[in-house]
Amino acid sequence: MGNNGSTRGARKPSGKSAGSSSRKKPTDGVSRRALLIGGGAVAAAGTAAVLARDRVKRLWWQVPGIEKPRKPGELDYAGATWVAASEANWRRADRPDDFTIDRVIIHVTQGSFDSAVKVFQDPAHQAATHYIVGQDGRVVQMIRELDVAYQAGDRAYNERAVGIEHEGFVDRPGDLTKAMYASSARLTASICARHGIPVDRKHIIGHVEVPGTDHTDPGPHWDWDRYLELVRRAATAPAPSRTPTPSAKAAG
Repeated sequence: MGNNGSTRGARKPSGKSAGSSSRKKPTDGVSRRALLIGGGAVAAAGTAAVLARDRVKRLWWQVPGIEKPRKPGELDYAGATWVAASEANWRRADRPDDFTIDRVIIHVTQGSFDSAVKVFQDPAHQAATHYIVGQDGRVVQMIRELDVAYQAGDRAYNERAVGIEHEGFVDRPGDLTKAMYASSARLTASICARHGIPVDRKHIIGHVEVPGTDHTDPGPHWDWDRYLELVRRAATAPAPSRTPTPSAKAAG
């Protein structure tokens, strides 16, 4: 019926024999229906080609023997200084193209700032975080955010999170300084803005909250209400104005 090519329910014309018909014979060429179907097929093929091209564009570097280009000392956060972690403590990735980044994990070092940097540079340690924040507010980035840090003891959490260590001990509330909270909050606000992570306790978590972990950090003295409020304030504040040193031999 109508223009969809169907002849269902059509009546025979009056005054005509059953052997005759008033319907016109098909003309030579391609019908409108064929054009519509053919056009849809072409459009679908075009869409598939675009998707395939985009996928290849994202994953070309995963072909054996090819590595995604990296710039030594490149920072994700302007307020940090670069000190590279051992490659044994993280693995190369292309986040968020291969794994969505949707969490920030808060850690406490259980040691000094310098000792944390040292162990993250040790290939035997087999663990590291993307950033370390000192009690004086200084920030070191040791792993690119696009790569997966061995930080949480859970592969799925590692693949989807950015990790931040904080200098100090979980049983010493005095280690959690005002400068550390403020600096860490600016860092977390920047991470959340870049990756579209909500600023809430579902997406900003402690290491202790990772399933199966035997860690207790950041510990009972970490003030989550204070921290989230600082992150929200930092999200609306101007970005750090200083230009950090791209790389450093030591974090001291």
